[in-house]
Amino acid sequence: MKRVMFGFLILLLSVPGWIGAQSSMKAPENWFNLDWKKDGVPGVSTERSYETILKNKSAEPVIVAVIDGGVDPLHEDLNDVMWINPGEIADNGIDDDQNGYIDDIFGWNFIGNPNGESVGADALEVTRLYAHYDKKYKNANPPTLKGKERKEYDYYKKLEETVTESLEKAKKNLDYYTELKSTFIASEDKLKKHLKTDELTLEQLQGIQTEDEEIINAISVVSKLLENGLDASYFDNVLGYFEGQTKYYDPTFDPRSIVGDNYADSREWQYGNNDVKGPEAFHGTHVAGIIGAERDNDLGIKGVSDQVFIMGVRVVPDGDERDKDVANGIRYAVDNGASVINMSFGKSYKWDKKVVDDAVKYAEKHDVLLVHAAGNDGSNTDIADNFPTDSYERSGWFGKKRAKNWIEVGALNWQEGDKLAAPFSNYGKDNVDLFAPGMAIHSTTPDNGYQDAQGTSMASPVVAGVAALVRAYYPDLTAVQVKDILMKSVVPVNQQVMKPGTKEMVPFSQLSVSGGVVNVYNALELAAKTKGKKSKNAKWRSASSQARVAKEKRDRV
Repeated sequence: MKRVMFGFLILLLSVPGWIGAQSSMKAPENWFNLDWKKDGVPGVSTERSYETILKNKSAEPVIVAVIDGGVDPLHEDLNDVMWINPGEIADNGIDDDQNGYIDDIFGWNFIGNPNGESVGADALEVTRLYAHYDKKYKNANPPTLKGKERKEYDYYKKLEETVTESLEKAKKNLDYYTELKSTFIASEDKLKKHLKTDELTLEQLQGIQTEDEEIINAISVVSKLLENGLDASYFDNVLGYFEGQTKYYDPTFDPRSIVGDNYADSREWQYGNNDVKGPEAFHGTHVAGIIGAERDNDLGIKGVSDQVFIMGVRVVPDGDERDKDVANGIRYAVDNGASVINMSFGKSYKWDKKVVDDAVKYAEKHDVLLVHAAGNDGSNTDIADNFPTDSYERSGWFGKKRAKNWIEVGALNWQEGDKLAAPFSNYGKDNVDLFAPGMAIHSTTPDNGYQDAQGTSMASPVVAGVAALVRAYYPDLTAVQVKDILMKSVVPVNQQVMKPGTKEMVPFSQLSVSGGVVNVYNALELAAKTKGKKSKNAKWRSASSQARVAKEKRDRV
């Protein structure tokens, strides 16, 4: 998860003007829920919708599954909106509802074991693939290999090059930033002593008159960070990032034994535990808050939807998620009544795409909408892979076949102008559907905390929240219809913006299929005019009602 949360820091420092421009201004509170015309920031018009189109209108709450790295179910702003399994009795050690999972009150953790242990960090998929093929081809004689084996060997050598170079680079960067941190701290201490102060400001440094070269050098070092609104904690974040990289690319690092499953069997599904929080739930808790943090409790933040129950499904470690777990997470969510599934994760390599494809088809069959973050590499996903994807591995008769119940989301900055697209966001005229707020998003964090975070990981739950609102107020609409409504109701953006990851100016409309930004108000207006097709295979309709009844019973206790 660190590569998602902190990788953007390094990217931003490499784009001149970005951090300085951002740090000189602060995003308005609750900006992602505000209205572009009324409030002057590119929010999704949530507040406007509640004040007008949704006023005095009834709805049936829906279940939104957060497939992620963990959700804190006891957070003050989430506790009352968490899904409570209506067929399960807590902590009795019995699978009361006979769904195959014991005591799954808030959801399920597919990267843990029955003893309560959980996987924290894991390697990247490219590393796992390299380790897998290394066992077979490390001592191979290339001239003797033919056909499939020769292709596998060539692939293995590419993986080896990627992993080896990446591990070496991570170690060098770790050493470099460790030394840089030491230099910064020494410079900071020298300046504090020189100024006889415990705190340093940019104004103080600019006012120093000296010919002492050591002081001049110290000013240069410290000013660089202060100018960008950063302090020594920046180095802790970056060092944590590269420490994680040294694990991610280590072929000997494999914590899967903790889970205790038969990893070779991708169809195995009964494993894990009921700890939906896990050892590190920052990311998933933040995502959950964006979707549905309570709006009327005078605490913390306001989620997009006030008509949701949050189901926690843990499959993402600090590192790359595994396809087997992702597939099981999707199926669990579908079987237990989710109508929308948020997936704020991704990776560049696949292990078993078919098992994930089959789970996506299962979700489509049962009328469940999947919302997925486009990724944070500043890359064009029409060219670069970001798995899982909506494109099935096996093409149809007429070419590439896509899931119709899938929305791919890019991230938006809170400031208008040429920096409207977040600098880290992936994009793609064919593979990214729309954009949503993803910079400086204030949301819930574990143990009743609140914090800003950024990423397509934050943009995806904004869209999931919008979709949940539409499904709650217009339950006869199918998942495919809801996607169509969200795509057709975007706010179009007809201006030049800086293409993410570059200084190149491009039309914003070229960054996604829709060319626009998701909007709650527009979506609800269009939904009201759309005749629902009401899928007969939807499991989520009865499950939502049961979840509401279970919550009402709990509230009366």
